[in-house]
Amino acid sequence: MLWEPDADTVAVSAMVEFADLVRQANPDSPGVPTDASDYDRLWQWSTENLGAFWQAVWDYFDVVSDTDPGPALAEDRMPGAVWFPDARINYVDQVFRHGAAQDAAGRPAIVDLGEGRAARAVTWAELRSRTAALAHTLREVGVRPGDRVVGYLPNISETVIAFLAAASVGAVWGACGQDYSAPAAVDRLGQLEPTVLITADGYDYGGKPRDQRAAVDELRAGLPGLTLTVLVARSGGDEQDAVSSLAPGGDRVVGWAAATAGEHALVTERVAFDHPLWVVFSSGTTGLPKGIVHGHGGVVLEHLKAGVLHSDLGPGETFFWFTSPSWMMWNFQVAGLLAGATIVTYDGSPAHPGPDGLWRMAAENAVTFLGTSPGYVLACIKAGARPAAEHDLSALRMVGVTGATLPASSAEWLRDEVGARVQINSISGGTDVVTAFVGAAPNVPVWAGELSCRLLGVALAAFDPAGEPVVGEVGELVVTRPMPSMPVRFWNDPDGARYHDAYFDTYPGVWRHGDWVTVTDRGSVEIHGRSDSTLNRNGIRMGSADIYQAVESIPEVAEAMVLGVEQPGGGYWMPLFVVLRDGAELDDALAGRIKAAVRDKASPRHVPDEVIAAPGVPHTRTGKKLEVPVKRLLLGADPSTAVDRTAVDEPDLIDWYAAHKKG
Repeated sequence: MLWEPDADTVAVSAMVEFADLVRQANPDSPGVPTDASDYDRLWQWSTENLGAFWQAVWDYFDVVSDTDPGPALAEDRMPGAVWFPDARINYVDQVFRHGAAQDAAGRPAIVDLGEGRAARAVTWAELRSRTAALAHTLREVGVRPGDRVVGYLPNISETVIAFLAAASVGAVWGACGQDYSAPAAVDRLGQLEPTVLITADGYDYGGKPRDQRAAVDELRAGLPGLTLTVLVARSGGDEQDAVSSLAPGGDRVVGWAAATAGEHALVTERVAFDHPLWVVFSSGTTGLPKGIVHGHGGVVLEHLKAGVLHSDLGPGETFFWFTSPSWMMWNFQVAGLLAGATIVTYDGSPAHPGPDGLWRMAAENAVTFLGTSPGYVLACIKAGARPAAEHDLSALRMVGVTGATLPASSAEWLRDEVGARVQINSISGGTDVVTAFVGAAPNVPVWAGELSCRLLGVALAAFDPAGEPVVGEVGELVVTRPMPSMPVRFWNDPDGARYHDAYFDTYPGVWRHGDWVTVTDRGSVEIHGRSDSTLNRNGIRMGSADIYQAVESIPEVAEAMVLGVEQPGGGYWMPLFVVLRDGAELDDALAGRIKAAVRDKASPRHVPDEVIAAPGVPHTRTGKKLEVPVKRLLLGADPSTAVDRTAVDEPDLIDWYAAHKKG
């Protein structure tokens, strides 16, 4: 056990206050907890009484609605659950209910950080004013509820304002970071057929400014329905010069200052509970990334529950998760505003100017909740960083970790080098529900190598191959009852077939997520890794399709297969196997060009660790690359049981890949 709850802190937590409300509102409900600090009983009640639980969440947070919202769970089914059918709400209303009080207390809404840039505080009043002005600009160019506004931006305060402005008019937001190439961005944002693009002329990473004007022009050309592009100048030059430097196109280009100028009232469009708020994208492992649509109401309720009840975020807190607009943790960080917390945006590398970069920024900005990845923690360990000894982390009370499994040794290092009083909040969830299934709670201990608890309202279990729940054994992560932040739908999936096949084709009516997990007898959860082939380096997820597109365009490469393989102690090995055309040789020059192609055309975060010449890539009989079975071979699985050779087009390749496991 690494951390135990403090009784005095638990007594004043939002979790206990909420449990008291549940008991008072449901005095005759079977199983309702009589002890407000009894998390296990509260979790059990929340999953057995979904309607009453989510009604209690609605009431506790006093969600703003034009109308009586109706029953909390009008139709209890998966997929297709119907929540609060009569509600008329807007995400943005929940954000700005905190503004006046926070400004009066001298608390900013956003602290905007960047490599080599002075920290800038965005007040709640400024956030509201800029959001209102940009929303006015969007309406002036004809943006209406349901239209799409997209961002190709770094993690800066302008990105948050752009999202809030789009949401306030009822438009659908979609975004990806500028570490994605223009073709990769078109693959995602182009699906939405947006009318407005909000972008920047560059971003910073690793001490270098990255000029993205050519990529922006290429992206604009790939979005033929654009009527307006708003450009944020990050290069330090004149904004109008930056605007003028972009190529002429069918869209009008204006600078950020012009688009957010003037005094305008913030007018929000009240929409249905499941009206699309944003589209986030899957990793694209098996082709074009899936556009996953989430609604205003489900996100508001889920993020308030996860942020406030489980992490005690609220006024006076400073919340900083190192992330990118390409990753759902960006959406989750913005939820700090729902709670009235100050959030930190950061454009740059977590290891700039040194490996302890995040800890330094946390100290300088009195961060109370810092989020990172197991990869970053491991890098700090290897670099000999000593965060608490070298930085004033007295304000820090929680460290969040996600993106991969946090090894027990890394959790112990956090306890020893960050502080035993700091709670480790290791979470696991996903883009699919834009939240966590499992994580921490203020009244639950933290055990090394485990995620502390299943979150309230999440009916998570581990299923064996027969579809039966198991405890203390490895099984498939499933969710047996609906959550309000499950997708409203997939984009361009009119009959819901792709949505159904993604989650419900294995266990009818039960969500199968794609993780191997163990639910322990004390209610904690161990994550053993993905049962699909998503690449997940340093918390940044990406699908193999983007890498194949880059690598297989090289003349010498006939085919490629890339894998992300978890290693003992928290390491991550990402080999790229290439099948070469006749006469080609994998020398240093070709390997360099292959890595450069991945860096330039897919993502610099996903350059492979090794490029290995292979005799072939094994496929199913229908031509699908066997990524998951080969990954299991590289993890040491027995070739005789890991793959059914009769289903493989070239069975002899199985032994070749089995011989290439690391170590």
